[in-house]
Amino acid sequence: MSVRGEFSSRLGFILAAAGSAVGLGNIWGFPSQVAQNGGAAFVLVYLVLAFFLAYPVLMAELIIGRATRANVVDALENITGSKVGRFVGFWGALTASLILSFYAIVAGWMLAYLIESVLSFMTDKSQLTWLLDFSVGRNWLFCLLFLIFTAAIVSGGVKQGIEKWSVRLMPTLVLLIVTLTIYVSFQEGAIDGWRAYLIPDFNKIFDQDLLISAMGQAFFSMSLGVGTMLVYGSYIAKNENLPVLGASVALVDIGVAVLAGMLIIPAMYVAQANGVAIFTETGALIEGDALIFNVLPNLFASIGFIGVIIACVFFALMSIAAVTSSISMLEVPVSYLVENQQISRNRSVWFMTAFILTLSTIIILNFGDLFGFVISITTQYSQPLLGVLMCIFVGWIWKRHHILTELKSGFSGAEHSLFWKIWPVYVKFVCPIIIAVMFIRSVI
Repeated sequence: MSVRGEFSSRLGFILAAAGSAVGLGNIWGFPSQVAQNGGAAFVLVYLVLAFFLAYPVLMAELIIGRATRANVVDALENITGSKVGRFVGFWGALTASLILSFYAIVAGWMLAYLIESVLSFMTDKSQLTWLLDFSVGRNWLFCLLFLIFTAAIVSGGVKQGIEKWSVRLMPTLVLLIVTLTIYVSFQEGAIDGWRAYLIPDFNKIFDQDLLISAMGQAFFSMSLGVGTMLVYGSYIAKNENLPVLGASVALVDIGVAVLAGMLIIPAMYVAQANGVAIFTETGALIEGDALIFNVLPNLFASIGFIGVIIACVFFALMSIAAVTSSISMLEVPVSYLVENQQISRNRSVWFMTAFILTLSTIIILNFGDLFGFVISITTQYSQPLLGVLMCIFVGWIWKRHHILTELKSGFSGAEHSLFWKIWPVYVKFVCPIIIAVMFIRSVI
């Protein structure tokens, strides 16, 4: 049996875990939520809920992972001592695989737009329309390319694959966001975007929709429930202080989301100043794929040659955000095959890549029926239910002294800390109730 991988440095883990959390949802979802829910009022509520809801669940996954030193299936069976834990582990691994199957399609679109931006320097744009046209062939080809790139990173293992690339990609991601934000901020219309983003409307702060939206954004933005953080936690050295590491990951994730808002919202208002429609017929800001593939490309096209350069940088940024998340999703089922089934890492990676590509192909061939359905079934239903079960396992089933022993291995004063006085009760009672309410509200 091969020696189990481990992150070689604290920074390596923080950037890898934050990379897992920072995905396309942070870049296009968070800014739209902010603009539509009272600007800085939403940011404030989001920051509070990220630490009061997402951070406790994140800590539950990290503690389970490091204590068991195992993949999600074996880890949950270990702490529950039952086949129920094992079933939930399989459920988490399957959910991660399903999320990656649709995520790779969207990431493929980012790659196609990036390549179109680069090639437009060398050839006439009219020759490149196939890269932007929505077609089965285009969707499948770039989904395949994205999954191959993801697999190549994960096949390198923890140190030489996941950590090595995360340490390079995450700083690049932040640098690109900051660079684009500075450029966009000096363009006509940007000041209106900054107003929409930063001026709070405190009348909305207790609005039910705002609270539910902020809760959902906080929980889902940290990729909780499906075992990605549990698996990354299993690769943390025993002498690391877990509450501090978890807080660092949460802060980086929140920081990147806030930074993305500083780029996207002003950019939308710059687009409006350049004659691009940024509001829907109902008066809401355009969001999601319409924002990324219609509004912003039209903005880039409207500012001439510099727009081509901006487009290259922007879609490189989106592709990096996609990769840092996809490698953690692929690692969830791969770690199970390597550790439980004793299959070599290389074979496990390519087997799972082929399996996920098959799922993606089925979605692509039945796009209208399956794309939205798979997103809904995984992120609206499966993830919150898995999050509740993680809280129940840690709060009610796993022995409390085992949890404290694990914390003390890297934090000798854990039992006297504020974290230990609050977190066990919080994850036992408060988190499951809040997540359950969020789940019921989103379903209704």
